[in-house]
Amino acid sequence: MKVLITAALFAASAVFAADQPNIVFIMADDLGLGDVSHHVRTQMKKEPLFETPAIDSLAKDGLWFTDGHSSTSLCSPTRYCVMSGNNNYRSYAPWGVWGTFRPSAFKEGEVTLGSVLKDAGYTTGFIGKWHLGGDFRDLETGGLYRGEDRSDISGKVDLTKYVANGPKDCGFDYDFTLPCGIQGPIYLAYENEQWYPLNEDSTIVFLTQENAINPKDVSDKGTGMGDSHWDASKTGQLISKKAVDFINTNANKNQPFFLYYCSPQVHKPHCPTDVFDGKEISGQTPSRHLDTVLDLDMQVKRIVDALKATGVYENTLFVFTSDNGGLQVDPDTMKSGHRSNGGWGGCKNSPLEGGSRVPFITVWPGHIQPGVTDEPAINHDMLATFAALVGTKIPEGQALDSNNLLPLLTEKGEFKQREYLVQQAGSQNEIMYRKWPWKLIVKSDHNCSKWEPIGLYNLKDNPTEDHKGNFVKNPEYKPLVDKMLTEYLEIRTSGVPTAPR
Repeated sequence: MKVLITAALFAASAVFAADQPNIVFIMADDLGLGDVSHHVRTQMKKEPLFETPAIDSLAKDGLWFTDGHSSTSLCSPTRYCVMSGNNNYRSYAPWGVWGTFRPSAFKEGEVTLGSVLKDAGYTTGFIGKWHLGGDFRDLETGGLYRGEDRSDISGKVDLTKYVANGPKDCGFDYDFTLPCGIQGPIYLAYENEQWYPLNEDSTIVFLTQENAINPKDVSDKGTGMGDSHWDASKTGQLISKKAVDFINTNANKNQPFFLYYCSPQVHKPHCPTDVFDGKEISGQTPSRHLDTVLDLDMQVKRIVDALKATGVYENTLFVFTSDNGGLQVDPDTMKSGHRSNGGWGGCKNSPLEGGSRVPFITVWPGHIQPGVTDEPAINHDMLATFAALVGTKIPEGQALDSNNLLPLLTEKGEFKQREYLVQQAGSQNEIMYRKWPWKLIVKSDHNCSKWEPIGLYNLKDNPTEDHKGNFVKNPEYKPLVDKMLTEYLEIRTSGVPTAPR
């Protein structure tokens, strides 16, 4: 049984206006600010070790957010936030990681990123990493399988199709889905929620390092069910080709299109392709990790080139961001001097700024003035922004944490600034509460039964969060710590929107 139904209300004319833009939203995986050569050159004032020309071109053509953030410092909960417009604590799993066979986090009647565009008459497509659970048939009970996704479940689960609660039920007309991206433990691809064999003689097997084509493809996430021809090095080219096909099919029709493209790069395992559209990739940077950044940049180039080739780039709102901050660097990357966090403290999974400060670029030729802004923004702001753009009214009580950035982007209408920022880190149950210029970090437990302040930083004076500037145990700042903690808990427990209304 399908859980999600469309609940958004279309408030504009049902006739598609010729100037209503297509929308392409790209969210990379584990890409840090320091991985983008534009940031290294313009913000860090250094010469980058390698170039990301396609992403840099977007940055030059668009508005670059220096205070742009992922919803959390970890990929799966960020994906829930972006899709729902809600902070992760509003879901049934407050710390949020959705395995392949976990129930959907979306409730019946909730709007999603896909539904607000579909309700406005857009043709919608999702391509890439899902990581939001779903429903598959349990062959032994006839019901839905709920269990471990790292074990051999051959003959126990029908993995040939989603039963429900995949992208289709979140408002997407078309999907090409990697349930876990490239890191597993499910190493399969689905097109329109049906298994997509990667080769003519592909079978679904229990994938291990012993039977995988490339042993490194079976990542630190472990063994699991997979395509017998799974090859992580080919995923970037495969999914970007699907994106180009979607654009070519839907460009210049009587209705606009929305593409939500979730690249699995640059997540581990770092398996860069050798050559991408004639450009050498593997071995072109100091590490395999950084080679995958080049792979990602070529995916972006393919998509941009397709928009230009079909003549729709000028009428496309393009958003590029990442699901969390950059990775803790590996030995080869460390030796090179490259830092994926782009000069901020911390990295993926961390409550420090490097865990959630990410590339955040918006491009819409003739509508968004190229430049730089220090206005805080979060990638789950896209739901309210897109809804405002296309005229979809979000029902009361939904997408409570998504702020409409459209007036800021287009300089038309009244932009409402956030008074504070509420975020979540990663697997250590930490939250961040920013109220300019202060940032409070609080550690909780899995049951959210205790809240211990562990960091207080003045980001204006100490933007890198040097530990010497942590005032959390300074008696002089105890009233501020207590005040901010009380405010945060009141915000969280009362359920009030954290985005301006």
